[in-house]
Amino acid sequence: MRLLLQSPAPIAAWRDALAAALPEARITVWPEVDPEPDAALVWKPPEGLFARVRPQRAIVNLGAGVDALLRTPDLPAHVPVVRLEDAGMAEQMAEYVTLAVLAAFREQAAYRAQQRAASWLQRPRLAKAEFVVGLLGLGVLGGAVAEALRALAFPVAAWTRRRRPMPGIEAFAGDAELGPMLARTRVLVCMLPSSEATRGLLNQSRLSMLPRGAHVVNVARGDLVADADLLALLDEGHLASATLDVFVDEPLPPGHAFWHHPAVTLTPHVSAATLIGPSVAQIAHKLRALMRGEHVGGVVDRELGY
Repeated sequence: MRLLLQSPAPIAAWRDALAAALPEARITVWPEVDPEPDAALVWKPPEGLFARVRPQRAIVNLGAGVDALLRTPDLPAHVPVVRLEDAGMAEQMAEYVTLAVLAAFREQAAYRAQQRAASWLQRPRLAKAEFVVGLLGLGVLGGAVAEALRALAFPVAAWTRRRRPMPGIEAFAGDAELGPMLARTRVLVCMLPSSEATRGLLNQSRLSMLPRGAHVVNVARGDLVADADLLALLDEGHLASATLDVFVDEPLPPGHAFWHHPAVTLTPHVSAATLIGPSVAQIAHKLRALMRGEHVGGVVDRELGY
């Protein structure tokens, strides 16, 4: 098996983990070139890589989101693109989203404001049965988030392009059902991939469909949310808060309004980091199956963008 590795840092750790998991593989590390490897393992590949490297069996994306890879101009059209499906990310994502939902439900921002004002006031408890968490997207990561929230007795609704029933989850699907799902959602969690169909999805019109006082959590991609529209709805009080881990421009520019907005909590794209050990174990399993001519999960539909 011949592999071309172009990875995020630390590249030595990726190389060593792959060598241990696939001792039968010959691994070439970019910018060295193997012109026809069985597979190229890449993350946001530089321009010109695929002009010099022609993978024969697969292009493996070293992460869950493939939007950057699919925008690569010279990406070979005939080679399957395979993405990571979990690799330790689902548990991290469930932790991050659960923390944001609990902070909203238990009104932590209001209590912090009372602390600063030295105000001893016990706020009436919100009714959990009415505190619906709405998920946009229900893939591997979304399913893990849904299960974590259901374990805490939150009512969960999920919207997908095609209906995906899941026990205990209220299912919505298609354009006609997006509005009704938003209208009943107290915390909206965006977990959709970035694609032609989803970029700018959460604009002023759709965000306004959320009930007054709702919260937005974005752990997917920054371009799914219209920044100016989100800020306007936060400023006028229609939305209570936004927890944002992803942005159109990363790192987020120092002058961006999100940095200092009192209703925004932001983190630097850390909701679900790619863990090398679990990722390499999954990659090794997929590559061996591909070499045997078997079907593997995580093959990307390029038209859908995921």
